[in-house]
Amino acid sequence: MKKSLLLSLALTFTLFATAQEKFEEGKITMSQTLATDNAEMQGMLEQMMGGKALETTCYIKGNKSRTEINNPMSGDIITISDMDKKQMLLLMDNPMVGKKYTLTSISAEEESIMKDNVTLVEGTETKTILGYKCKQQLVTINQNGVKMEMELFVTDKIVPVMSQQTSMLGDKLKGFAMYMVMKMNQQGMAMTITTEVTKLEKETVADGKFSLTVPEGYSKIEGQ
Repeated sequence: MKKSLLLSLALTFTLFATAQEKFEEGKITMSQTLATDNAEMQGMLEQMMGGKALETTCYIKGNKSRTEINNPMSGDIITISDMDKKQMLLLMDNPMVGKKYTLTSISAEEESIMKDNVTLVEGTETKTILGYKCKQQLVTINQNGVKMEMELFVTDKIVPVMSQQTSMLGDKLKGFAMYMVMKMNQQGMAMTITTEVTKLEKETVADGKFSLTVPEGYSKIEGQ
């Protein structure tokens, strides 16, 4: 009995220690749900989503990342970022407007503007997600007259990934958000987006996935 207990504790410790290792290359799967206080819009969301959560796939390799998501409302969205080059390529294949892209370079001036509109405070709560202990971070963003509030649970064992949701945080985000709740109010309608990592797979990722070259067939979004 004693040996079984010691073996169980040893296995538990081994799994925990393995999960706490740095995750620097591989595939991350995330689940995302959308909810609103508008009953009509909520019904439309549920109908479009078929009662299922959106699944996002993120590939990382060092300071490079690629996220892929298929959204019934906006089509296929791919975000490729290079933290060393401070560049982010957004590719959208939308049924309504076709294939569009933006290639953003975050200059020191733009980062300064972002920081002025972003407040990040470390919270007191923690969550353990897939074996990674994550610290709470509370964020308030004021952009173009819209206020967004975000609650993140972040691990420092995975490099920060620049995405549509986190790019405006600049270098304030010190790690990877394993769980995130974003709340905003647009035109009197409250919207909540919840994102959570559901799977981590260490594997070799081809460099080609992180190319910032715009594929053929894509046109630049006007005004960008």
